[in-house]
Amino acid sequence: MMEAVLSNADHPEYGVVTIPFPLAQDQYDDCIELLEKLGIGNATKRDCKVMEISSAFPVLKRVEMLKVNIDELDYLAKRLDSFDVGEAAQFQAMAHKLELFELKDLINLTFCCQQATVITDFSDLEAIGRDHYMNLHGGCASTQELEDLDGAETARLLIDSCAGEVTPYGVVYNNGMKLEQLYDGKHLPCYHYDADLLTVALTSRLEPEDTPKVTWLYLPASHEQIDHAWLRSGIADPGDMCFRFSESTFPTEIDAALDFQQESIYELNDLALAVSRFSEKEQKKLGAVVEMAEPESASQIRHLAENLDQFEFAPGAHTPAEYGRYMIQESGHFEYDENLEGFYDYEKYGIQRMEQESGMFTDRGYVSYHGTMSLEELMMEDPAEAYQEEQGFQMGGMA
Repeated sequence: MMEAVLSNADHPEYGVVTIPFPLAQDQYDDCIELLEKLGIGNATKRDCKVMEISSAFPVLKRVEMLKVNIDELDYLAKRLDSFDVGEAAQFQAMAHKLELFELKDLINLTFCCQQATVITDFSDLEAIGRDHYMNLHGGCASTQELEDLDGAETARLLIDSCAGEVTPYGVVYNNGMKLEQLYDGKHLPCYHYDADLLTVALTSRLEPEDTPKVTWLYLPASHEQIDHAWLRSGIADPGDMCFRFSESTFPTEIDAALDFQQESIYELNDLALAVSRFSEKEQKKLGAVVEMAEPESASQIRHLAENLDQFEFAPGAHTPAEYGRYMIQESGHFEYDENLEGFYDYEKYGIQRMEQESGMFTDRGYVSYHGTMSLEELMMEDPAEAYQEEQGFQMGGMA
């Protein structure tokens, strides 16, 4: 989406590094390491001097020669990456009109620029009027409203108002837009960019439960992302930290099995990383496995996920006949011949298999375990894994 050439303003002799934005989760740690070699990339300081920036948003050229914070720049890139052509024009025109340079202001602008109207082509008055009407109503309008709207007349009234300002990105009408301070310069608003599995709100125990002073974590994340989030929160005493879970897209069986108040953020992150690699079908299988195995921690669930190939799963099977039918027709273990359909005894075969294996029917279907060790041994924690002792943080409940 963009590339920024960054340097250390105090030590230009250290050289420069080119960083692509938005930062991918699997590249975040490497990028931070490159920045640290130049003595920059601090979680809370604006210590990265932008020597050059290349993007689809020319207005960002005004950030060049300024010092920025790496996470702020990454957040802005993520916000802008979701913009369509119209929103890009709104953002750039309003940034130009308001003469915004600081990342804090540019980030806040991404949340309200959609209220403005920007005309880049005066040839279609009907479309201009329709877009202006939508901008005035939060981007929403019923089909009937748009059918009843005289778009051309609405556009003419707007143009005749002489309230527009010419910018390099079109003629902009701010429509009374206010630059609200959703971002206070420290706590970046919640924004889902990647397909995160768990959203965690980091707050101070000294703050009320509805405090706006929230630092958001999106799992899975890299360890550097987690560390940067803690530092950005400004909470010095680990005992004052409180984690609350606002959203989860884990299979429901995982949510039911976990005691979030007792889990380590690192163990939850490792679990999220393991589950994020799964297809939707594999996630459903994991849900069935969790229901059967009854794990008691994120670590145990992760071990089940890492050994998912040791389980057989027949989705939607809730009777021996349905299980037998799945195994013969869909499992891939047999060559099913539809011409012999009348000769298959699915129930008998299903019962026979169930008597020879360790399995059970779950809400998602039939699941069985075919490993050589017991489920308890399979879920056993590795002695070297001690993330939860590393910091001793306690979790808050699911919001």
